[in-house]
Amino acid sequence: MQFPCTNATRVQIRGSCSQGSIVLWGLSLALPHARYRYREPGGFSDPHVIHLRLPVPGTSEKREEREISRKVDSANRHGILLDMVQVLTDLDLVISKSYISSDGGWLMDVFHVTDHLGNKLTDPTLIRFIQQSLVAERRGVGPGEVRTCLGKLVGPGHQLASDHTALELTATDRPGLLSEISAVLTELACHVVAVHAWTHNDRAACIAYVADRATGRAITDAARLAHIQDQVDSVVGAHQGPSERRWVRMFGPFPGRVHTERRLHQLMREDRDYEAGPPPPPADADQFAAANIEVRRNGWPSLSSMGMETRASIDSWMERGYSVVNIRSRDRPKLLFDTVCSLTDMQYLVFHAAVSSHGPLAIQEYYIRHMDGCTILDTESERQRVTRCLVAAVERRVSHGLRLDLRTRKRPGLLSDVTRVFRENGLSLTRAECTTRGETAVGTFYVTDAYGGEVDPERMEAVRRDIGGSVNLEIKENPIREGKDPSPSRRNNNVEEERSKFSLGSLLWSRIERFSSNFGSIRS
Repeated sequence: MQFPCTNATRVQIRGSCSQGSIVLWGLSLALPHARYRYREPGGFSDPHVIHLRLPVPGTSEKREEREISRKVDSANRHGILLDMVQVLTDLDLVISKSYISSDGGWLMDVFHVTDHLGNKLTDPTLIRFIQQSLVAERRGVGPGEVRTCLGKLVGPGHQLASDHTALELTATDRPGLLSEISAVLTELACHVVAVHAWTHNDRAACIAYVADRATGRAITDAARLAHIQDQVDSVVGAHQGPSERRWVRMFGPFPGRVHTERRLHQLMREDRDYEAGPPPPPADADQFAAANIEVRRNGWPSLSSMGMETRASIDSWMERGYSVVNIRSRDRPKLLFDTVCSLTDMQYLVFHAAVSSHGPLAIQEYYIRHMDGCTILDTESERQRVTRCLVAAVERRVSHGLRLDLRTRKRPGLLSDVTRVFRENGLSLTRAECTTRGETAVGTFYVTDAYGGEVDPERMEAVRRDIGGSVNLEIKENPIREGKDPSPSRRNNNVEEERSKFSLGSLLWSRIERFSSNFGSIRS
């Protein structure tokens, strides 16, 4: 298998019937369980490939055969692909290329990754964390903690979803909604540790992790949780009609809670945000080949020529029993995670996939089957539902509006004060993500005017004055809103990279040979 020479670290995860093994492709990863180096076709030995032998309980041959069989089932278990992608995205890593294959009792998932700043992975602690995270379930020993390139601590001691009280809600989107929610939480002596809020198709979903303001601990008293839930529900429903749907729940801390961003996808899908609007336009089934030809002839497509809309279509490959999903959209961070998350939660297994980007254009192709054994999406209504759900998953995280980055010393009521200033100045939030790191509060907000339009500079100056000098508020250009093309250097580098090819050899059937064309970068 030949790989283009890039600045990305290769991470490959493979499990097989004969070895029951997991393979991690990284840089300078030396561990005591290393068995041998991978030798590519032609005799080339990659010095950066580590094969890891999974422990097999028992010593008898029959016991070992039983355990390997169980491991193969585990290797192909529902959700393992999402687990892999989630580990990489939680570490602020960018997946530059991906090829996924899992069938016939084995899997091989290849991810080419850099850190968020575009650097190759050279920190052995980070690579070891990836390895330990992927094999923790089998060994019963979880990973330690690690700091990402953006300064975020990741590890068992930094799991907001499991360690704090959670407020979850969905409702009709309107200006000032998050401001009113954070205000009532402050009045009820709750400290907001972190909050994530998304909007899509006039619907809003929010998850806030809160603690008792006096003690800093999670709120576990059932009566108090019920009282907070009732108060928030009253605020959310105050401006809604009787027929408008909303959902508000408080949950105490418990281990194993669903990943926050995955839970946001679940909330919005359960709220049926995907139903609004016309059906998405179809994607070309031969989009990989078409995009590669276009790049060679004319270079990267401009944003104006490719359009803004997300396209999706589903075809049937009857001979192999697959439904083939094609998605074409604008490239952006965490796109792969969002798509895989949606497929997983709709109970679909991904057997083969390829993802790539061509400048600002991202292309994804998945070969899937449903867990219930129904291999083909053979009804138009079901195909429409799945394509709508996938397009919604892609578009929920698209950043509309002006981006504001906030950093200041954490204090009680901070989120309420900041969002109140936005509301009083006629700004509407389209997306928000805020958290605390030690004694510092950091947040990112995307804002528009009350009608969804651009924010004028005079209004932003008023926001700066009202927030105060103790809060560092940085206004950043939103590349999605401005419609920027990649820089000339990136475009040139990626075009050169497109000229190298994946050679998948005999790993896939002839129908999937299109995967071996050219993989550019898709940001996870």
